[in-house]
Amino acid sequence: MTARDALREAERRLAAAGLDTPRVDAELLVAHALGVSRTGLYADLDAQVDGLEPLLARREAREPLAYVLGEWGFRRLTLKTDPRALVPRPETEIVVERALELLDGAVAPRVLDVGVGSGAIALALKDERPDAHVTAVDVSVVALALARENAERLGLDVELREQGLDAAAEGWDLVVSNPPYVETLAGLQPELGYEPEGALVGTGFHERIAATARTRFLVLEVGDGQAADVARVLEAAGYCDVRVTADLAGVDRVVEGAR
Repeated sequence: MTARDALREAERRLAAAGLDTPRVDAELLVAHALGVSRTGLYADLDAQVDGLEPLLARREAREPLAYVLGEWGFRRLTLKTDPRALVPRPETEIVVERALELLDGAVAPRVLDVGVGSGAIALALKDERPDAHVTAVDVSVVALALARENAERLGLDVELREQGLDAAAEGWDLVVSNPPYVETLAGLQPELGYEPEGALVGTGFHERIAATARTRFLVLEVGDGQAADVARVLEAAGYCDVRVTADLAGVDRVVEGAR
């Protein structure tokens, strides 16, 4: 099958499967099968495509595209991705952006990422602030293994520990976290069913981190509609200069505070 025909067939099947972006997904899958970039795909639409069907079937079943491809971009990094940890999301890039802004001017800051997952936040911070001493913790052994693989592949020196949010009490310049904040997966997109439930579903984590952390700055990702409540939690815990930042979709996504 040529790339041209593969694109047409993949887009048709993915649209029938209910995807919001069937053309984009088709382009990425065909490009991956060919071993070229998405833009490079159009250099030769008569190229023969092999190995597309298993990839297409997985995406057709609504497995996250990042898992099917095995890697995903996050800020300046390309991370290995698989079901051991959440897919790195564009909204989480705003978390990193706010953390970097707060660290501006700090010398060799000590930073803690609570719930490292694939390593996206911790590794992006180390990449963009090489002088920072970045530590990241997670209670998931398999997520830590994935984060370690990403750190080694990217050559970024981040301390990784099997530990919970109690690590935030050790004393830091900045604590950052994208904790579980989804109450239930019912009614949400099927892709979430492939991701680790423990990293998605949970309540009370923002409150616990805010109460536990001994830090100059705290930066938290929050769910849709949660920002105002989390901002009040930070204020009640003694944080000042509490600020809410929206993501690129206009959803209030990041809550931060200082002490």
